[in-house]
Amino acid sequence: MKNIKQNHDAQPAHFGKPRLLILGCGDVGLRLLPLLKRHFRVFAVTSQPTRCAELRAAGAVPLVAGLDQPATLARLARLAQIVVHLAPPQSAGEKDLRTRNLAAILPERTTLVYISTTGVYGDCDGALIDETRLPRPHNARAKRRIDAEQVLRGWARRRAGNLSILRVPGIYAANRLPLERLHKATPALSAADDVYTNHIHADDLAQIIVAAIFRASPLRIYHASDDSQLKMADYFDLVANAFALAPPPRLPRAELAQQVSPMLLSFMSESRRLHNQRIKSELGVRLRYPTVQTALSAMAVSVNPD
Repeated sequence: MKNIKQNHDAQPAHFGKPRLLILGCGDVGLRLLPLLKRHFRVFAVTSQPTRCAELRAAGAVPLVAGLDQPATLARLARLAQIVVHLAPPQSAGEKDLRTRNLAAILPERTTLVYISTTGVYGDCDGALIDETRLPRPHNARAKRRIDAEQVLRGWARRRAGNLSILRVPGIYAANRLPLERLHKATPALSAADDVYTNHIHADDLAQIIVAAIFRASPLRIYHASDDSQLKMADYFDLVANAFALAPPPRLPRAELAQQVSPMLLSFMSESRRLHNQRIKSELGVRLRYPTVQTALSAMAVSVNPD
């Protein structure tokens, strides 16, 4: 991120570190903070005043505001040179009103990293796709994400913003595994009906975000995904095996549809594999956990060090 470095170097010594603003500072944001603190003075937005102490202890300056409440956002305008947008859209509709509220107060020449989803591609019938694939969202959840991307692209073009978009698949970590699902023996698809699913460890996502802040090209899309090529039920089997749990029962799609929620079924109705070369060749990312199996093996060692 050459421009940010030049602007910072041009300031007098008392100016201090450049400012960075995180919106949606949950689990991934908290993993991101240790990587950012040495480079930036970090501000973290929360809509919950009770989280201020946690964010302050993690090294951020907490700010109480809400993307659902435009009047609370005025104080964020021109606060920071860099913005990391981790906040999800609201839970209904096909437009991301939260991102629209944010774009309304973003100043010119802001560097913004937006965390989107690979769900925007819809079902690709198991094809291996890169970032040039045209989005075809099949549900309102993914349509809200495409709306956010389009709104931010429009802002970047109008206001000379430096926007990069990370399309992210299923995020996992030791505290983000489908253990409850396995304990409940929620069924998975049979091999004949199963779909490809994609993954990224939360720690690797944090380092990809940092790499995007410093190295992403303007208006560039990146797949923030690992190297795994897994069917969904195989992923559940790997987790079950790592934690000595029974693998989930497998059912044909028609039978499984009678037993799971419509939302869960929607995740089981999209199959795609992600090409992730851009994060390596353009952002210089070296994944700490290149596959799910790598991470699960590390988790097993930490649980059973002997």
